Amino acid sequence: MDLTEDQAGGSPPRTDGVASPTATGAGNLPVPAAASGRRPPGMPPPPPPGDGGDGEDEGMLRMSFLEHLEELRSRIIKALIGIGVAFILSLAFAGPLWKVIATPAVQALTTLGVNPPELTQITPMEAFNTIWVKIPLLCAAFLASPWVLYQVWAFISPGLYRRERRWAVPFIVCSAGLFILGGLFAYFVAFRFGLTFLLGIGLGNYVHPMVSISTYSDMFVNVILGVGLVFELPVLIFFLTLLRVVNPQFLLNHSRYAILIIFILAAVITPTPDAFNMMLFATPMCLLFFVGIFASYLLVLNREGRRFPWSRVLIPVLLVLIVGAAGLILAITKFGVHLVPRWPFLMR
Repeated sequence: MDLTEDQAGGSPPRTDGVASPTATGAGNLPVPAAASGRRPPGMPPPPPPGDGGDGEDEGMLRMSFLEHLEELRSRIIKALIGIGVAFILSLAFAGPLWKVIATPAVQALTTLGVNPPELTQITPMEAFNTIWVKIPLLCAAFLASPWVLYQVWAFISPGLYRRERRWAVPFIVCSAGLFILGGLFAYFVAFRFGLTFLLGIGLGNYVHPMVSISTYSDMFVNVILGVGLVFELPVLIFFLTLLRVVNPQFLLNHSRYAILIIFILAAVITPTPDAFNMMLFATPMCLLFFVGIFASYLLVLNREGRRFPWSRVLIPVLLVLIVGAAGLILAITKFGVHLVPRWPFLMR
């Protein structure tokens, strides 16, 4: 007697790799959904291959808006604590710090033949506010700048990819180094030229310069902090490239507009109206802009898995530095030139 397929053992097997809803196992028992390869209703689909932890989002923290605010509050408090500690340390050296800061004014007055070359206290609280408050705060801002920049990086790093967090140490070192370098440039070069010009512009017209310590300290703080912040331009460009806001090609194509903005900023920051001092500010700013473009280019190369040909660039740079050092040594030993702590740093 011939048996039909249903009577012989069930429905014919499927050949597409999916178990039939009526598939049975040994003894006509139903096969479990997990064993048959089926997904029970309501279960989410499995993740696609390659997203098991090796993707670009690995290590990125997901935070709510309130969690971001709490993190921001924590970082601001820690940064202020660092500035407070630096301020207390600066108070211990308030007197020597003021002598260092007053040196450009004393030298400018001496150069102009003003006797005595001293600053003036006009109000009773002027010396206290300047020597014991403003100047230690300024010094604390520079001393605590690495700590403050670390707090900035710690706040933004959760939104970066793991490979981009490797830039933490270079970011902090370069940012703090450029900020301090900008302050040194303002102190030894830009501020001294501007101050000498401003104090000497009225001489010969029955004008005797008398500078109060409050006015002088306000001008000093504005110039030092302004130039220090301007020197952060390469870090700003690198950070915008890291966030994919700009790229090197875009910056090069619009460099003429950037240079125009730099000269406008230099005219605002410069304490004098003459073109020489404006160029003194604008020239390093333009150089820093192109340094920022180079840093942005290095970041793009790193993203694309390419390397910059350092060997072909560093060798000519080293040769130029060696020649410059040899010329400086020759000028000091043969022509009686010596180093001085002001521009142009070389005198006979």
